Amino acid sequence: MGLAFQPNYSNGVTVSPTATSQNILFGFTSETVVFTNLGDSIVYIAIGTSENTITASEADYPIVVGSQVSIGKDQDDDVVAFFAPSGTGSLHFINGIGI
Repeated sequence: MGLAFQPNYSNGVTVSPTATSQNILFGFTSETVVFTNLGDSIVYIAIGTSENTITASEADYPIVVGSQVSIGKDQDDDVVAFFAPSGTGSLHFINGIGI
């Protein structure tokens, strides 16, 4: 049985995705990131390392309106890329451990 998600409190971020992929350095060592789409448009995300150029596209993971998803990641992944094809959005994410 997996461990319930334990957020890294005070480390959550809310971003405003646009039609151009943006990324944010988010830290590493966590094994999970929970994404919550607070806006009214779909947002696509990609996770990777700052050693590589990370961009999000429609070929990446969609976070649908009003949903929350938990994504596992490698410990060295420290960047989240995001974009909203509609040009607007609101996405909250927080890292932690567990599922």
